[in-house]
Amino acid sequence: MTYGLRSIHQALCRLTDRHKNLLNYTKSILLILQYHSFTVFFSMYPAGSLRLLKIRPSVTQINQALARPPITHTVFRTNLNSNLARAVNRSYINRQFSSTPQSWLRDCFPQADHEHIKKTEAAWPHPQYSIQQMQTNIAYAHRKPEDFSDRIALFLVRFLRFCTDFATGYKHDSTVPTVAGESSAVSEAKPYRMSERKWLIRMVFLESVAGVPGMVAGMLRHLHSLRRLKRDNGWIETLLEEAYNERMHLLTFLKMAEPGWFMKMMIIGAQGVFFNSMFLSYLISPRTCHRFVAYLEEEAVLTYTLAIHDIETGKLPDWSNPAFRIPDIAVNYWKIPEGSRTMRDLLLYIRADEAKHREVNHTLGNLDQNEDPNPFVSTYKNSVLPHPGKSIEHIRPTGWERNEVI
Repeated sequence: MTYGLRSIHQALCRLTDRHKNLLNYTKSILLILQYHSFTVFFSMYPAGSLRLLKIRPSVTQINQALARPPITHTVFRTNLNSNLARAVNRSYINRQFSSTPQSWLRDCFPQADHEHIKKTEAAWPHPQYSIQQMQTNIAYAHRKPEDFSDRIALFLVRFLRFCTDFATGYKHDSTVPTVAGESSAVSEAKPYRMSERKWLIRMVFLESVAGVPGMVAGMLRHLHSLRRLKRDNGWIETLLEEAYNERMHLLTFLKMAEPGWFMKMMIIGAQGVFFNSMFLSYLISPRTCHRFVAYLEEEAVLTYTLAIHDIETGKLPDWSNPAFRIPDIAVNYWKIPEGSRTMRDLLLYIRADEAKHREVNHTLGNLDQNEDPNPFVSTYKNSVLPHPGKSIEHIRPTGWERNEVI
């Protein structure tokens, strides 16, 4: 039956354009009959399982599909007409992982249509990074603890790393690096059985709490400035911008994945504990908190470095696919140029941000918390020498020492 219908379809296509409307309607009916008994395989998450669905497209969907050019990438696993697949797939949102039923999936934060507002720009425009800078200037690095405060911060980061690895199912082939800062950290600490779905679970969870420290520190310094009736010397803006940047990382990943109820409950619990812990800790020792965040960012740089390595070695085929499109929110925020919009490029930008946060917090941890100005927004007398700034041109992985910037 299928062969006969296709023959009729080909014959109709050779008729003149005078009967174009009739032809489109007839072809629509034939396509409905032809695909009525076909079973389409959808790629469903979680667990990468497949669900069998019967597809009965409407005449409107068929007409819309016939009018569009074929697409090069889709979540369908089917040998049907790609235009038909696209028409049916328009009602489904492509998610890398979710415990939400497929019919309930939605955009986590769809763009609202307002009467007068066309677009809302980012409050803090992102500084421009070049691909060469992100590839040559950014790498995993570790600052060795120098005193008891640093050791406490490093111990807490290692403990949280263990808890996060357990919660997100992240494992390594080996136990190295046994000591943070080993040169073999990237070459030997390969992710174990990490898929695109597992990476997204980990990234969403990490970024959901990564924006807390900057907001807590900025809020407390703001209140401190009000109480003391004194300037803050530029710290507040940098800390709030850091929190904003981490939130943009989260929003980008949410365009690719919708957490289920269990992940949402974990995020709520983690945020409650982390916020209150950071609040009390920053009141006691701001320097220790900045060192803690810097060590946390060291782990983030390592995590994204391993994810990039997985993409480059072909372990993540969906993200290695040239047809994979990153979310528009990422393109607009980082001003990513055409031709550099792969998942690997996106992770390069995010890793560079984490490396910048690492530098900022290590540097702030070296300064006098009450009197020293913020060196990342200051103007220097000697403009020839390299100085801290918002770019990654002169980035220092372990931070700037106080005698270099004050």
